[in-house]
Amino acid sequence: MTNKLIVSLSPHIHSGDSIQRNMYGVCIALLPALLCSFYFFGLGAVVVTLTSVLSCLFFEWFINRFLLRKQELTISDGSALITGLLLAFNLPSNIPLWMVVTGALFAIGVVKMTFGGLGCNLFNPALAARAFMLISFPVEMTTWPVAGQSWATYTDAQTGATPLSLIKEAAKSGDASLLDQLPSAIDMLVGQTGGCMGEVSALAILIGLIYMLSRGIITWHIPLSIIVTVFAATGIMHIANPAFASPVVEILSGGLMLGAVFMATDYVTSPMTHKGQLIYGVAIGLLTVVIRTFGAYPEGMSFAILIANAFTPLINNYCKPKRFGAAEGSKK
Repeated sequence: MTNKLIVSLSPHIHSGDSIQRNMYGVCIALLPALLCSFYFFGLGAVVVTLTSVLSCLFFEWFINRFLLRKQELTISDGSALITGLLLAFNLPSNIPLWMVVTGALFAIGVVKMTFGGLGCNLFNPALAARAFMLISFPVEMTTWPVAGQSWATYTDAQTGATPLSLIKEAAKSGDASLLDQLPSAIDMLVGQTGGCMGEVSALAILIGLIYMLSRGIITWHIPLSIIVTVFAATGIMHIANPAFASPVVEILSGGLMLGAVFMATDYVTSPMTHKGQLIYGVAIGLLTVVIRTFGAYPEGMSFAILIANAFTPLINNYCKPKRFGAAEGSKK
């Protein structure tokens, strides 16, 4: 018998998708925002990014090798690299480096590896680390360098108010004239404004979004549902009270675009079905508006995504598709 029928495990036809392909695809999509952060924040952005990435890679290697005693190391799959980049994107460019290392240890050691590594974490590691650092180091995490300074500045960078802090003050005081101090929509689109390293240029983030959509790395459901929800909610608020910023300003300011495109779309912590992703996105959008308006911090995107992460298993259960061959109306 020269011709044998060989039955192998599925999939029998490989689509070409892999963890490495998708992870490094996200890294490519992050490049425009990374280059913008280097351009607007100079040496500080470079130093903080390198520290964050190298720390995340080291901690994942160390934990795998010496604590979990795994023979197969996972630092080459790209997930730790993305965590390092996204953590850096959520930090000011003048933050002390030992705090960056502490955040990387929390992201990799506590949020990711403690729960079993890639695919098992309950929360987005970079966002959980940001929340931890915001609680632990509130002053350093809310001192924002002004964009467009000398390239060589780092710890001595000039700091200033961010658009979100001005929006928060205007809404709190009811003084709509404070909104006149905001940068123009063009400046916020390009990145000529203060804030975290990776959130300043909405245009760079949109370029990354287009790349990921074209490569099939993510779908439109989560980013669009978040942006549309925030636009609708803040638009109603702005019409009712001009002291609230316009929906365009709300979308372009802070970490909304960064969170909607790169954070909320994390494979592990977001719902699997398109219906679930729409519910998840609407929830994040509403929570962001509520926290920005009534919370203690001007920004609410990080906390909104982390709260939605906690509900992802419930959303997955609710939106579970019907099994092939099951009775009509049954999902079991």
